[in-house]
Formats: sequence, C-alpha cells, structure tokens
Amino acid sequence: MRITAIETFLVKPRWLFLKMHTDEGLVGLGEPILEGRALTVATAVKELEPYLIGQDPTRVVHHWQAMYKHAFYRGGPILTSALSGVEHALWDLAGKAVGLPVYKLLGGPVRDRIKIYGRCGGRTPEEARESAAKGREDGFLALKTGISGERPARIVETMGFVERVAERFAAMREGAGKEVDIAIDFHGAVPPQTAALLIKALEPYHPLFIEEPVQCQNVDVLADLAHKTHIPIAAGERLFTKWAFREVLEKRAASILQPDIAHVGGIFEGRLIAGMAEAYYAAIAPHCPLGPVALAACVQLDAATPNFLAQEQVSLGEGYLKEPFEFSDGYINLPTAPGLGIELDEEALADKIGHDWTNPQTFHPDDGAAVDW
Repeated sequence: MRITAIETFLVKPRWLFLKMHTDEGLVGLGEPILEGRALTVATAVKELEPYLIGQDPTRVVHHWQAMYKHAFYRGGPILTSALSGVEHALWDLAGKAVGLPVYKLLGGPVRDRIKIYGRCGGRTPEEARESAAKGREDGFLALKTGISGERPARIVETMGFVERVAERFAAMREGAGKEVDIAIDFHGAVPPQTAALLIKALEPYHPLFIEEPVQCQNVDVLADLAHKTHIPIAAGERLFTKWAFREVLEKRAASILQPDIAHVGGIFEGRLIAGMAEAYYAAIAPHCPLGPVALAACVQLDAATPNFLAQEQVSLGEGYLKEPFEFSDGYINLPTAPGLGIELDEEALADKIGHDWTNPQTFHPDDGAAVDW
C-alpha cells in the first residue's frame, strides 16, 4: 500500500480535517488543527506531501521521525500540529490495513470504556448551581468549568474577586454533589500571584484538578504553585512532544498531564508521554476541545493507557460521523472498527465545509491592556 494523495478541508465551527488516500482505496483520517491557525497548518501539511507521496503508511514511527528531524527547526505549534494530523491518518491506515483498532496495535485495551467529562458554567452562583446539576442529570460523572470573577484577573486580585470565584465553584459543588468530579481551568490567563490566592480559596471544594493555573511554559512558576497545594495541578495542552513534558515531570510541576493529540505529535507521541508520566505516578487527561476525528485519536490512546484519568470532548460526532460515539453513565464505549474506528458522514458534512474562525481578542476593561483569553 502506498500513499497517493493528501487533502485537507476546513470544517465548521473551527476545525481542519485531513484525508490520506492510498493506491488500495483505503483512506486515513486525521485532524491537523491549531485553533485560529487552520490555513497555516494546512500549508504546513502541504509541505509534508512531497515526502509522504509514494510511502508505505504503516511505517508510522519511521515517517514521524523523518518529518520531525528533517524540518531542522523542530517542534512548535504549527509544525507539530501538522505532524499530528498526518500521524493520525497513518495510524488509521495502519489499523485498516490489518483490520484492527489502533489501540490493539498499541498493545490492546486496558479498559472497556472511556470516561469523558462535560462542561458547566454560569455567571452567577445560581446559574452555576443549575448548570452543574444539569450536567449530573445528563449522566456526567465529571465536569469542567472556568473561573468567573466578572472580569479578567489582575496581577493581584481583590478579596471580592477571589470570593466571587470561590462562591461560584461552591455553588457548582452543591449542584453536582460530592460524587461528581469538577475540574476548573484557569486557561493560563491568571497571573501567578492571583492564581495562588484562587487555588487556596478553592481547596475546600475539592476540585478534580486545577488546569493551567499559569502559562505552563514557565515550568518553575507552575511547580511553585503545585508544591503549595494538595489539589492536583493539570497542564500540557500548549506543550509539544515528549521533550517539553520531561521538564514538567522532573520538576513535579503537574501530576495530571494534558497532551493534545492534535498538537503534541500524535497518538504514539502521546503514548510515550503517558509512559513517562506513569514512571512519575502522574495521570493523563488528554486535551481535546476539537472535532470528532481528534477525539477518535484520543480514544485510541486512552484505551491503551494504564494511567488515563478522563477525556475532554466537545463533540461526540453528531452531524459529522456516520456512527457518533455512544455516551452512557459518564462513559463512551470503545470503538471496534479498524483504525481510528470512525467514518465521516459526507452528506451531513456538506453544509459544514469552510469557516473563518479566529481567536478571541480580549482587552482588560480597566485600562484596555491586551490579556489572555
């Protein structure tokens, strides 16, 4: 089997899908997206095409090494996201070639179903309580929210801001109950001084984890916060390849790693990171606020990873896949079809092709300074 062509296409609301065609008629799927940079990543995929055409797609790791090393300028969000989506498709084809799901090529499943988490929110404590209660009623055993102090966080925040964030989370805990996990994402948008205040205020309500309390590229600051609290710290969505995660583990800056399988280098790179994490007694909760192809890649990894915690998702594939993932009692079942285990619903996709999504541009209401979103 040889690769004959690669195509990418924009899919609403903000995704980029990839199809890898072969001379045997098999087609591999991938999702090589970086939020807000879809066209840039599509160009990066195009630049990989001369190497890939004519190759045997089942040599997944060999091709990854060649594309990564021959770039000379290694890593980074654009190149590694392009590489990730290509790698998804290579694994999809490798699985289809032998009639097995990818997780069986990774050693077989270590679990029978995959725990996923939903989202909850609300501007007021009342809205937050209702949202969390609905998540529980919908069958989720884990939820995730963000902070809401009614404005972007300042370098050092007021007592009122900290209390508003804590009160809203306390309301969610009340709505969801004590048997539903609730994680909270700071989104790397909180200065470390305020992050420390917020973590202390949230501790009584037992968050599942606190995600990206600060920008995770500054591992020393992340480690400082992690060592001051008993709440697990999660990070990793903006780190690329195993080499970036090494420092996080060595400095005990996070005990829950969140590689994004559409950004970090793909499925096998995620498996290597999970193995590194296991040696440090750290867990894996893959980041995936993306499309169902990226989710399918995550699920293959989750199935074969002993130290898996929970899977993020925003789309189980309704309106995109012929057979969306089935959700029940907080879990989705393992796909049993070969490769990634999914098939695009081309008819349903017809009205979802193309988008011009861009990243939000946020400015602080106090003085108009640009802030993280």
